[in-house]
Parts: sequence; C-alpha cells; structure tokens
Amino acid sequence: NEVSQAQEDIGAFCDKIRIGRAARVSDDFMVFARIESLILDQGMSDAIKRAEAYVGAGADGIMIHSRKKNPEEIFEFARIFRAAFESVPLMCVPTSYNAVTEEQLAEHGFNIVIYANQLLRAAYPAMQQVAHEILRCGRSLEVDKQLMSINDILTVIPGTR
Repeated sequence: NEVSQAQEDIGAFCDKIRIGRAARVSDDFMVFARIESLILDQGMSDAIKRAEAYVGAGADGIMIHSRKKNPEEIFEFARIFRAAFESVPLMCVPTSYNAVTEEQLAEHGFNIVIYANQLLRAAYPAMQQVAHEILRCGRSLEVDKQLMSINDILTVIPGTR
C-alpha cells in the first residue's frame, strides 16, 4: 500500500493469460488471474469486468485482493462473480481481513485461501528470540528445546533421506 501500483491493461493481461495457457505442458498446471482493483480503489465494477475478461481469456481461476479489515467487499465480489461463474475456482488472501474463517469464505464461494505471509512473519520473531538467547548465553545449548532436530528437518526436505 505504500508503493505506487497499477494494474496491467485488461487486453494486455488477457494476452498474458492466453500465452500462459498455451505454454502449459499438463492439465495439472492452472493459470490464476490476480485482480488488484479493490486494493487500488478502482471499484467493484472494475474488478468484475476484469474477472469476466480474464475467465474469457482462459484463466482457470481468479484471485481477488482487498485491504479492508472486514470481508464484506470480497463477499460482494464473490456473490457477483458466482452469479456468472458458478464453477470457476475463486481464491482470496485474508491478510487484512484475518478474522474471517475458512468456513465463512467457503460459504461465500471461495475455494482456495492463501495465508501469504503469516508463517514468514512468525519465523522472524522466533529467529530473533533464538539469536538474542545465543548472544546472551554465548552458546546455543539454552535454545536447543526451541529447535527442530536436524533429523526432522531432513525428513521435510525432499531428497535428503
């Protein structure tokens, strides 16, 4: 929200969607079109216009963004979108409106919820806490209970076991 943003021209973005679809090597790859109209204060009609154009250009799904603290804006988008596109996947990223539940989102027609940065934002305070404790103690023994074992890490990294 603090840097200047602009959305691509609808026609140019539709061309990118078509190119992305043509480059697919399997049906397992999906092209989702991200719409920033609500974040950029371009209004609901711009968001819906883009969604219709992007689905028409071959987008497999739509991701809608909002910076509002409550989900009413994306619920309205979903209601209008679902009236026209009953089965096209609809995705949201509830970073700002984080009190909404996945169940509520599903009830309003969302199929996919992305928690875009919560894990990263949780990891940094944990790393800072461990680093401060190591500096305080001059060793890492005191933080062992907060750490994942090397064996456990190796089980989550493909190809290391």
